[in-house]
Amino acid sequence: MTTVAARRRAGLAIFIALFALSQALLWYAYYGHGAKPLIGDEAEYQRSALAILDGGAWMPSTIWPPLQPLLLAAVYAVFGTHLLAAQLLQTLLFILCGALLRDLWRRVGGSVAAANTAAALFLLNPATAAYAQWLWPEVTHLFLLLAALCLLARMPARLAAFAAGLCIGLAILAKSLLSVFWPCFLLAFLRRSRSRVLLQPAAVFVLGLGLVTAPALWHGWRTYGTPMIADSSMYNLWVGLTDRWRSDYVLDMGGVTLPAFLASGATPQQRNAIYAQKIRSLVDERGVVAVLADQFGRQYFRLFSAKTPLLSQLPGAACAGHLSVYSSPPWLTRTLTFANDAFHAIILVAAACGLACWRRRPDRLLLIIGVFVVYQLALFALIHVKARFLFPMLPFACGFAGSFLVAAHARLRAGAAVDATIALTPWRLAIGAAIAALLLLFAFAGPALDHLCTA
Repeated sequence: MTTVAARRRAGLAIFIALFALSQALLWYAYYGHGAKPLIGDEAEYQRSALAILDGGAWMPSTIWPPLQPLLLAAVYAVFGTHLLAAQLLQTLLFILCGALLRDLWRRVGGSVAAANTAAALFLLNPATAAYAQWLWPEVTHLFLLLAALCLLARMPARLAAFAAGLCIGLAILAKSLLSVFWPCFLLAFLRRSRSRVLLQPAAVFVLGLGLVTAPALWHGWRTYGTPMIADSSMYNLWVGLTDRWRSDYVLDMGGVTLPAFLASGATPQQRNAIYAQKIRSLVDERGVVAVLADQFGRQYFRLFSAKTPLLSQLPGAACAGHLSVYSSPPWLTRTLTFANDAFHAIILVAAACGLACWRRRPDRLLLIIGVFVVYQLALFALIHVKARFLFPMLPFACGFAGSFLVAAHARLRAGAAVDATIALTPWRLAIGAAIAALLLLFAFAGPALDHLCTA
């Protein structure tokens, strides 16, 4: 018992040291040679937050949901207009995401060691930790999603259901990703043993969700005649269908297309109708089969790309989609690039093997997670994709990866896997290896297939 406790203390000490090192490298990369400038939507969130502080509209856009600008404005109102204050808050949320992932993976059936490994993979990966320093709403959204899932695991408590509803409502106000998906969370209220639905907790969940989204929906109704928060669906679908490269930030058309989209109509309904017609014309011209073939041959390379937003912003060749907005020295760029690629490959390979070797019957919580991932994969087959859109799925990939790595380590040490959720049989491992090979192809082969930087 003493040996086990000593090993756990040593493991915790090593994790803390590695996490501190990862954070130190990222903070030095961001500020060490002049602060990194804001890019893309980051600048829009910052501008909106400052406008709110000056008395501007709290919902100034029909493209971007309002929570991130409101959160930034609240931080700036308390601590002054200092980007560092927002980054520290998001770093805290990022660490809490790791804690929530650990709790969540214990509840879906992973061992303590598997849950610890999952959280460590997520927190130590510099490509995920860097999100806390950027102004995109990814960390805020993920924290709310994981908090809701952990609360839903505590059903049928009505207070937990209400809090989960609040979290999902706020997550919708952070990113539009859950606007269509949220009814699937009601699966948590099904009770197979009695073939019934827990109506009271389900109603309380919907009440919590409705309370936080009602002001935004009412604003949309009053302004545009429809209860809406933010709707960029037609814009993202059009850009997704007209993308040509397997890596983001290579002749990226998102920023170029947005002004034309906004100028195409006075209301969201008009703009969506115009671009829906453009999409129909494009599909009629190229044919459904050709369009789908192009999408499946491109979108998942963009989604699973090892050129994460961190690598995209580090110094590198513009022809390969590097923005070079960080001013990091060569040694730091090489270190972060190596760590990014290593963690990305380990997580994808171990997650693929963990999923293939998983043998525990899915409960409601794991079913919701599975439907959520399938929903996103289906969505990203069509709409405009950037590598950062993988971020909401990474905790679950880390979960399966953690379970597999712990079981594989136990097999190597004792000759037999001790994690009852993982079956390391030859045929399961073969399936996992095939999925892993496909994911590695998506992650690393895109630039070569596009012949980037060869002209």
